[in-house]
Amino acid sequence: MDSLNKHILSTKNLDIGYASKKGNTVIAKNLNLTLQSGKLICLLGKNGIGKSTLLKTITQSIPKISGQIKLNHKGLELYNNTELAKSIGVVFTERIPVSNLTVYELIALGRQPYTNWIGTLNTEDKEQIEKAVNYTDLHSLLQKRCDELSDGQLQRVMICRVLAQNTDIIILDEPTAHLDIQHKMETFKLLQNLAHQLNKSILVSTHEIQLALQMADNLWLMNHKGIVDGEAKKLIKNDLINTLFDSDKIYFDKKKEQFLMN
Repeated sequence: MDSLNKHILSTKNLDIGYASKKGNTVIAKNLNLTLQSGKLICLLGKNGIGKSTLLKTITQSIPKISGQIKLNHKGLELYNNTELAKSIGVVFTERIPVSNLTVYELIALGRQPYTNWIGTLNTEDKEQIEKAVNYTDLHSLLQKRCDELSDGQLQRVMICRVLAQNTDIIILDEPTAHLDIQHKMETFKLLQNLAHQLNKSILVSTHEIQLALQMADNLWLMNHKGIVDGEAKKLIKNDLINTLFDSDKIYFDKKKEQFLMN
């Protein structure tokens, strides 16, 4: 296998959902997926279909119902929290609380898996932070307080922080939810560049279908039957984009490559 596109994370017959005293609530079953290095993958699906549940399961925020998740050919459950934080970086939808942290201090928190919570940055930590700042072009903001930033600036800082964490996999849940169209496009372009230039595996849950079609290397289309994955062009050609929504009021126009109303 090409080392530039190696499988980093894979699932086998994975069932996801929630466990309670009354039993398991299964949201999606028999998921067989792979994350490859050097790829931007977009997870698409309507609200409530289980996208966030999937992301939380493969980051071990919540337990799987059944099946396998392997990270670098090793069961995910065999990783402790520190080991996992050195392999998978996460940016969830929730906004950070307003604080007096500077941008540099927030980015430096990405090095916590390596500083053992002591917080003292060594030469390696500082080098990784500098690399992350260079890739995200944040030098002019480093001394600003986080509560002074626009939504677009703050999202770029959060991406920089997870980049400083130096993981093979980066997972983002709705990273453009609060952004205007310019910052949505800039964020997707940044994520595409990071995947290709740094050989990262980047998985993004998003409702930005048009941007996903344009910029993703692969799509994961999630519906009530499970997940269909593949390159955007193939999914369009095979009429699989239409599986995103079970409505007769909208349809996907192949020529225009967008959803339209009937």
